[in-house]
Amino acid sequence: MTAPKVIVENLTKTYRVPERRPGLLGALVGVAKRNYRAIRAVDDISFTINEGELVGYIGPNGAGKSTTIKLISGILTPDSGTCEIDGLTPWSNRTAHVRRIGVVFGQRTQLWWDLPVIESFDLLRDIYAVDPDAYLKTRDELIDRLNIGSLVNTPVRLLSLGQRMRCDLVAALLHNPSILFLDEPTVGLDSVSKLAFRDFIREINAERNLTVILTTHDMDDIEALCKRVMVIGNGHILSDGSLSDLRKRISRDRHITVKISNPEFVTAGLESAVTVLQNGGQRVKLGFDPEVISASEVISKISSENEVRDLLVEDQPIEEIIAQMYEENAL
Repeated sequence: MTAPKVIVENLTKTYRVPERRPGLLGALVGVAKRNYRAIRAVDDISFTINEGELVGYIGPNGAGKSTTIKLISGILTPDSGTCEIDGLTPWSNRTAHVRRIGVVFGQRTQLWWDLPVIESFDLLRDIYAVDPDAYLKTRDELIDRLNIGSLVNTPVRLLSLGQRMRCDLVAALLHNPSILFLDEPTVGLDSVSKLAFRDFIREINAERNLTVILTTHDMDDIEALCKRVMVIGNGHILSDGSLSDLRKRISRDRHITVKISNPEFVTAGLESAVTVLQNGGQRVKLGFDPEVISASEVISKISSENEVRDLLVEDQPIEEIIAQMYEENAL
């Protein structure tokens, strides 16, 4: 059995946020005496992540995702609880810990803005004290795989977002980390860049047995990459398991989209078994529970009463599943 890579137990982090009364008088009072309120961003959470896992960590804004990542990457110190990664406590053994992790932030870069990309890579080699031969081998392999050979002599400020993201990925992996944190890595990327990014992460995870923690609002990234998903809300872990388990827990519904030739859709006696989600006359979307009625039964009844031109059966989109979970937990 694979040993745990990340062990988090009862981790808690509270922020003190200043409160100000409205108006000029409130501002003056605040100068003399400032009131604070406590916000528990992470509230007694526990989980383990095994070596080589690719885990999605999702939740609405303010749920505690970024605070968790900052704690386990060693940026923040918790109020209570423990975290152990490869036998190290991130905030106590920060220097040794950061040598073993790679980080990619979609909104920020670790490259030097006015320097050519290759010079940023060389600086990171010195910062991480990477063996020169190992560095050259890793650097050249990553440059080739991410197809950035034509970019390495270009100042970072002149790169497009997609180009910079590929360079940031190389920068995060130059020192051969054993765990990679990805925070909104595909935000703003076009479809081609997103697909290339996902393919690379999937390959590097498999080849190097690299542990990856992905935080994102893009559910397509989660669905394409992650076998396991943790959902956090109000500082608590709400769900931890596979996407299929999450679907079963929140909603078993599947969707059928039908295009017909007849002027109006005939429900064919399905009223009690299906829900009409959209009805555009000749294009209708239905929801149904496969444990109540099978897809083949629905298709058969629809076809018996309608001239079907096209038909698509699919799972409920993961975005709707997540939105429903947020609604149930008042997030």
